[in-house]
Amino acid sequence: MIFSLSQRSLNNLRGVDPRLVQVVHRAIELSNIDFAVIEGLRSAEKQMEYYNKGASQIAVGGTHCEGRAVDLMAIHDGQGSWDLTYYDDIAEAMRTAAIELGVGLRWGSAWHISDIRDWNGSMQAAITDYVATRRKQGQKPFIDAVHFELSEGQ
Repeated sequence: MIFSLSQRSLNNLRGVDPRLVQVVHRAIELSNIDFAVIEGLRSAEKQMEYYNKGASQIAVGGTHCEGRAVDLMAIHDGQGSWDLTYYDDIAEAMRTAAIELGVGLRWGSAWHISDIRDWNGSMQAAITDYVATRRKQGQKPFIDAVHFELSEGQ
């Protein structure tokens, strides 16, 4: 089945870097899971609100405030879903789209990979590897499966 972005998703892409917008448009065509764009460009106030709630690790600035990031929500049976099993599939579609379009991309469930185009395994394996890497470092992993951002240098 081929999915398409809703008007609300299109509205949420306003102010987002055109390269990332292209990746999202292509990914929805490739994805076997429907998704919506729940946030793109973010105000500094909203960023601080998310930081204070623990939903972000960045208090000031960041890729959302620069229009260099999007948050995507899986849609299952017509409803938004936070079930993580859908997000590695969405990440696969985003990675494939990024490869096709030549756009560097980072995923919030695999922060240790600077560009998911360079990852040779599945996106599910990328999550597992990220968690193991953080634990070896004595750090708690920060899984943000909905988050995709342009890689540094993009």
